[in-house]
This record gives sequence, C-alpha cells and structure tokens, in this order.
Amino acid sequence: MRTTRILGGLLLLAVVGAGGFAALAWRSELDPIKPPERSAFPPERIAQGAKLASLGYCAQCHTAAGGKPFAGGYPLKTPFGTIYGTNITPDPETGIGTWSEEAFARSMGEGVDREGHHLYPGFPYDHFTRISADDNRALYAYLMTREPVRAEAPANELPWPLQFRPLLAGWKLLFLDQGAFKDDPARSAEWNRGAYLAEGVAHCGACHTPRNLLGARETDRKFAGGESEGWHAPALNEASTAPVPWDQDSLYAYLRKGVSEDHALAAGPMAPVIRNLSSVPDEDIRAMATYIADGMGERRPAPPAGAVPAGNGAATVYAGACATCHEPGGPLQFAAPVDLAKATSIAQPDPRNVIQAIMGGVMTPDAAAAPLMPGFAHILTDKQFAELTAYLRTRFSGQPAWTDIEGHVARIRSETGSAGGSSTRIAKGE
Repeated sequence: MRTTRILGGLLLLAVVGAGGFAALAWRSELDPIKPPERSAFPPERIAQGAKLASLGYCAQCHTAAGGKPFAGGYPLKTPFGTIYGTNITPDPETGIGTWSEEAFARSMGEGVDREGHHLYPGFPYDHFTRISADDNRALYAYLMTREPVRAEAPANELPWPLQFRPLLAGWKLLFLDQGAFKDDPARSAEWNRGAYLAEGVAHCGACHTPRNLLGARETDRKFAGGESEGWHAPALNEASTAPVPWDQDSLYAYLRKGVSEDHALAAGPMAPVIRNLSSVPDEDIRAMATYIADGMGERRPAPPAGAVPAGNGAATVYAGACATCHEPGGPLQFAAPVDLAKATSIAQPDPRNVIQAIMGGVMTPDAAAAPLMPGFAHILTDKQFAELTAYLRTRFSGQPAWTDIEGHVARIRSETGSAGGSSTRIAKGE
C-alpha cells in the first residue's frame, strides 16, 4: 500500500512538472498578415534599417554561399551541431512575408517565431533583446522591402533531444536576460551609443565572450575571449594578450578599415563583419571603439620574444615562404601591414588563427588587388605547419609555447578540407 502511494505521488509530480513545463514552453501563434507594400514604410525608416542590418551583419548568417541576400541557408557550425540561417526575405511561404511587426519584435526580444516555435540561440536574441522598439521597426521595414526569394533553408543538423525546441524554454529561463538597453547616466552619450550597439545589434559578445557547457555566454566574463567557426575570438578586455594594447584609435581603425598596423588584419569571421561595417557612419564606429576601449583596462608591456635555437628547420620554411613579405626590405612591392612582433594572433592563447591564416591565406582589402598573402595548404605538410607555427610563437612573442599544435593543425585541416579554408576577403560588396 505504501509503495502504491509513493508511486502515485511520483506520477502526480511528474504530471504536474510536465504540465508546468508545457505551460512555460508554450507560445501562441500570431496571426499571419499579407506582405505589406513598400509604400507602407517611410523611406527614412528603411534607410535606418539598412544601417542597422549592416551593424548586425544580418546578411552574413542569412545568406548561403552563392545565394540571394537574406534567403537563408548559411551553415553556422556550433559545438552542438549545424544550424542553418533562415530565410528572412518577405517571401510569404518560405520567408517572413506573413510576419507582422509584432511577430518580428517577438523573435528579436524573446527568440520565438510567428508560429510560436522557440528559436535556437545561434540567432543571438540574447543580444537583440537590447534593441529599442524604434530600431526594431526600422529593421522590420528594411527586411520587408527586400526582394522576396522562395528558398527553403536546410533542416538543422542537431542530435536528439536538441531537436525538441520546447527545451529552449528552459534554456531561456536560465540564461536569457530580457529587456531593452538602458543608458548609464554616468557615461557620455558616445559611450552609451557604443554600448548599445556593441551589446545589442552588433552582438560583439556572441563571439568574444566565452560560453558555458550549455552554450550560454558567461556574462561575468564579458569579452574575455571566445570562438567563432574554428577561429579564436580574442579577448576585448583586460585579458587581452595583444603585444600592443588596443586603444580607441586603433580599435576605430580596425573596425573602419579592417587593419590596425599595431595589431591585426581582419580575417576569418571578422572579415565579413568589417565588410558590413564599411557602410556604417563614422560616429557609430567611433562610439563602439570608445565603449570597447574603455573595458580594455591597464596592461603591462608584452614580455620580450624568446630565442630560436640555431638550425631550426622551421626557420628555413619561414625564410622561403614568409620573409619576402614579413621581413624589412623584402623583395616584393608590398609588405605585410602588421609587424609580426605586434600581431595579435601570435600572442593569443592558442594557435588556431595563425594556422588558419597560413593555410587559407588572406586577401587585400581591395578586391582588385593581388593576393596579400597566399594560402600554403597545398605546399606545406602538417609537420611543417606545426613547426612553422611554433617558430613564429617563439620568435615573435614572449608568451609561453603553444601546446598540441599538431592536433590543431590536424583538426583545422579536417574541418576545412585540403585547402585549409578559403582565402578571406574584406572588400566591400564581396
């Protein structure tokens, strides 16, 4: 009898718990609308939305390679599987053409689509919840006036039970801090504008803040460094290992032009960010630089570089493949824009970005120019990659030697294919 009561009590608790979770996870479907005409939106609102879409580089994650803008299909690889960017053109069947402004605002602030389905946080609504109602209206106006494209995004490649979207309600309960951005009255208007953009539509912390085992940003370690698509996203706070400390002017130059001579040339996932920011007004770029620089803190000078043992075989590879551009007085007509002793990538906690750049190469900001740096994926062996990477770390930084370089080389080679990843362009419009 007692056993029966216990089992009955457990069953009742399970039913109540399931009912409570269902109530927590349920979201209503919002009524569909007829796609509005372009004339329904003031031109100035569409223009404002265009600027915001560039700040948030929306086209990057919602456009497949070779596809129509915003038509979806871009594969975002995460530790949990691959999530494909959705179609956000105003196509009524495969896009958001039947979404009302209310439905759009709910997706941005709550991560719920028009039909009431929870969205995966690969769509960074944990940042977009900070966006003002006015800016959401502008983004909606811009997207609803793009070319409608009929295109079904591929199904997400996620293991069970992650395919069960109601579980995301629990994730949000734990990690989603909703609410629009509020100005700090103790800060300048420029600082607050930069904070609003960086924390909201530009979602810088989506890559530059580490994540926990459940994929949520560790908000107590904001801008302490993260990762994006196989690249390390360096720390943008006092944890930065950049040999030359970043400041407002260098951050502005990097965000504006994709190059800071004392730090880095934009490559990997940052390249499309810079490309999109090229159409953003100077005052917004300057505001983000002001906000981010304020959090960098005071830094000690970088330690001196170490000595490279004589007879190191990687020195020969460096002399043949790298020195023509990276040493003063090289024979080529252009030199690398960043001194390797100042390169942020060589001072980072792991060698991923150095390996990615050597394998895939980097292209110049001018799409018509010759390659600034060719990829060496088909030229160097995995052993040579590992030795060259270790050589660069020792010769050009005073940081501790990297570990498991061979493992990083093998993983990057496997993930990107034999070419080691495609060369990166940062030219506007590519």
